Amino acid sequence: MQKNEQDNFPKKETNIAARVFVIVIASFIFAVNIKTFVHTGGLIPGGATGLTLLIQEIFDKFFSVSIPYTPVNILINAIPIYIGFKFIGKKFTALSCVVVLLTGILTDLIPSYTLTKDILLICIFGGLINGVAISLCLLADATSGGTDFVAIYLSEKNGIDSFNVVLIVNVIILTIAGFLFSWDKALYSIIFQYVSTMTIRVLYRKYQQSTIFVVTKEPVLVTEIIFNRSHHGATIIDGEGSYEHDEKKVVYSIVSSNEVNKIVTAIRDAEPDAFINVFKSERISGRFYRVPKD
Repeated sequence: MQKNEQDNFPKKETNIAARVFVIVIASFIFAVNIKTFVHTGGLIPGGATGLTLLIQEIFDKFFSVSIPYTPVNILINAIPIYIGFKFIGKKFTALSCVVVLLTGILTDLIPSYTLTKDILLICIFGGLINGVAISLCLLADATSGGTDFVAIYLSEKNGIDSFNVVLIVNVIILTIAGFLFSWDKALYSIIFQYVSTMTIRVLYRKYQQSTIFVVTKEPVLVTEIIFNRSHHGATIIDGEGSYEHDEKKVVYSIVSSNEVNKIVTAIRDAEPDAFINVFKSERISGRFYRVPKD
């Protein structure tokens, strides 16, 4: 083993340990949320979890058979897991499998508990907690399984935030639940899922892009700052001040939204007089660097 590989080994091991710790916490949050808010409200939270709960309810209502959560959830996740291994990353998918398995085991072991019977509180706070748990998984480079794999794959392939696609798929699942059981349950579940999706969009912004325009006298310095903190390139445009007609340079770049604050702070520290404009990019096409999944 070469010296630099030896130096990086402890760092890699620490990184994996931290990721595992986070996904264990996330799995526990998932399970507790299912056995408190979701169970009390009789909600179908969408995704693989929602489909699993829907199948459990179908067997219970129509066949009077109680089936465990874990094996059904693993079976439903089989195809998304294949997509993860094939197109996203092996460690990423392996950690996601840990989330799926651990969440299932904890859900079967943790007893149900009622915190509140107010259905709107259940939808809002249950959806919020679900979104936090999913965001923790994503920040640890893992997912909660199911449709999240599909969302990550589409986001990687198309360069856009695809978690709204998950919301659409979940609405379809909930519509089926509405036909089979109760429309009230289905509609409240949509509220739950909407809150969860919006929470993810706030907490996890990797697949959201922002455009940065910097009017500067130090264009080379600004481009170096952008590249060193995001690995994204930039375009330098000639400009002229409309009032004093002095020469300016405009640096134009697109970065991930979660990188914006550290880039703006660094530019402001290096050149306090620089004028910076940041706004959301709806969609990009072309080469855009993304940290590869391991």
